This record gives sequence, C-alpha cells and structure tokens, in this order.
Amino acid sequence: MESFSLILAIVVVTALAFDFTNGFHDTANAMATTISTGAMRPKAAVAMSAVLNLVGAFLSVEVANTISKGLVDETGIRPEVIFAALVGAILWNLLTWLVGLPSSSSHALMGGLIGATVASAGLGAVHGDVLVTKVLIPAIAAPLVAGIAAMFATRLTYRLGRKADGEASKKGYRAGQIASAGLVSLAHGTNDAQKTMGIITLALVAGGTLAPDSDPPLWVILSAGIAIALGTYLGGWRIIRTMGKGLTDLQPQQGFAAQTSAATVILASSHLGFSLSTTHSVSGSVMGAGLGRKGGVVRWSTATRMFVAWGLTLPAAALVAAVAEWVCGFGDWGTALVAVFLVVSSAAIWKISRREVVDHTNVNDTDAPAEPTGVVTQAIAAVTPPPAGTVSEELAATIAAPASTDPAAPPAKTTV
Repeated sequence: MESFSLILAIVVVTALAFDFTNGFHDTANAMATTISTGAMRPKAAVAMSAVLNLVGAFLSVEVANTISKGLVDETGIRPEVIFAALVGAILWNLLTWLVGLPSSSSHALMGGLIGATVASAGLGAVHGDVLVTKVLIPAIAAPLVAGIAAMFATRLTYRLGRKADGEASKKGYRAGQIASAGLVSLAHGTNDAQKTMGIITLALVAGGTLAPDSDPPLWVILSAGIAIALGTYLGGWRIIRTMGKGLTDLQPQQGFAAQTSAATVILASSHLGFSLSTTHSVSGSVMGAGLGRKGGVVRWSTATRMFVAWGLTLPAAALVAAVAEWVCGFGDWGTALVAVFLVVSSAAIWKISRREVVDHTNVNDTDAPAEPTGVVTQAIAAVTPPPAGTVSEELAATIAAPASTDPAAPPAKTTV
C-alpha cells in the first residue's frame, strides 16, 4: 500500500466534513415528525438518531459500491476531482440548511462528482446508464412511492383507530413513532453514510492506495459512520422546523405512518444499491401523511420551494464542482485557493445563521413565523370537513341570538 499524499489526506478530511454536514442536514428526515408531535424531546431524539446512524453504517456497502465503482470511470479520476466534487456538495448543503430547505445531500454529492468529472475527463467518464437507473429514476420514484404509501397508511390508521380511546391511542402512536423514527435513522445510516464511504474509496483508488474494484476498508466505514453520527447529534434544527411544521401539521398517527413508509422505501433501496435521497423519501411521506388525514392539508408554498431546491441540487452542485476542478487544474496553488474559498464560505454561512438561531429550545416554538398556506391549501381546507369529533376554529362563527324578551337581560350570542 502506498503512503497517503497530502492531497489524498485533504480529500479524506473534506469527505468526512461533507459526511458531517450530511448528518445535521438530514437529521430532520428521521426526527422532525417525532419532535413536532412531542413524541420525544428534541435532544433525546437526535441522540438516538445519531447512535442508529452509526449502527446503520455497518449494515451494507451496496450504495458505497454504486458510487465508488459504478457512477464514474474510476481509472481516469484524480484526487483533485473528488475534492472539487465535495466542495460543490458541501456548499450546497450549507446554503440549503441556512434557508431551512430539506434538499438532498445525496444529489448534491452526485452532482458534484458528475460536474467535477466532466470538467476533468469529459462526458464519456460518466456512466449514463448508472446515473439514470440508480440515481435519477429513484429520485423521482422514491417521494411518489413513499407519499402514496403514507397517505393510504394514514387513512387506514385513522379508520382502524376511530373507536379507540383518544388519549390511549395517541400514547400508543407516539411509542410507534419512536420505533419508526429509529428505523428511519437506521435506514439513513445504511444509505447516506455509505455515500461518503464510496467517495473516500474512490479517492483511495484514484490515489493508488487501493486497487480498483475494492470494497471500503473498515477504517473508512468506521470514520464515515462516526462523522455522520456527530453531525446528526448536533441536529439540523432549521430543517427539522420546516419538515415538522412547515409542510403540514402532523398528529402522532400521521407521524407514525409517514416514518414507517419512508423507512421501508429507504431500506429497500439500500438493499438494491439505489443511491436515492432519504430527504425526498421522507418529505414525500410527510406530504402523503398530511393529505391522508381528513381535513389535513399540505402547505404548497413550502413544498414548491422545496421542489425547486430539489431540481437545482444536481446542476448547482455540478456547476460549483466544475469551476472548483478548473481552478484545481492550475496546480497546488489552485487547490489551496479552492480550500480557502470553501473554509471562508462555510464560515460566512455559519455567521449569517447566527442572526436567527434555531436550536432544540425553539424548534417547536409556536411563536415562530408561520409559513403562508397558499391558495391551494386554503381552497382544500374550505371544502374538506375536519376529522370526526373536532370543530375547526376557522369554521366557528358567532351569530347573534334572538332578542331577549327581558329588557334587563344583556344581548346573547351563540357560537356554532
């Protein structure tokens, strides 16, 4: 085995930094609904998610192999190319975290890798069939499948529990939410932690440290698992607020249905080696759960901004990575310049985020600015009856009662 070069060490450290941002960016995938419904306290939720992310990193290497062996031609890739890819992915993760949008870390990494590879070796170095079948098709199918499954699961849940005691039912579903949230965290570790394993393995092959077609070494699996677990523990509170409160208002029954549906889709895709976005899967299931409850609606204004971010992720990360690769092509000073730009940009984004701090103390703050519901949501709310046994406050009206025959009695009002 050859010794590490400086650029290879930089790539490994940068890849672990991306894994760290992936952790806090995607914490919302597992824990947003659990936190928003009050099933778990915020800090306890992210701690449990971190541990299970670490465990999940050891369960499979199929997704890692898709990235390290399948997406691009590893024989023509230099470590600088992978470094440039990671720069594009990290900056996109930080920008979307700053504005609280649950975009895909996976697609940011894929976009960065594709952009840097094309800038270095041309379009022929990207395996288009793998890109379509294992990245693009799952990107479209995953939120649809998870959303439809969550919608029907929510309806079934309410139907089966309509005669159950309200409080006992809520407690039971909160317990189910905790279990399903743990399953999503485990699934996240099996899918997203492996993407960093794959990128580090690709860098080791490009640097001559590993033979082509090698599986990720144990130290790569362990370091990637620890990095994503640490990022998860810090909690991406901004995105947790958007996912838990910004898309729809969830009850425990809906949270349980959404998380179970998302975990099933993610685990199945990990087994098949599909590099899907856990963010897409969970967001789709949350929206499906919102539509599955009678009277429940989705805030399409938030969803639209999220869809736009999804569409921009691959090209935006690819563009930044391509420019970074072009600068790295000038030699060591170019690589150093890109590294300085990454550090300065990351620090600036963090500094801006301090203007409005969102953490475990205010992630469920009801005084936080509410997301506008939008025209579509208002129309649905106007024609959809609320769940049985409840009275919508928006539909309550105060109507003057008939005048009293007693002249001394004050005017009466009746609320219906």
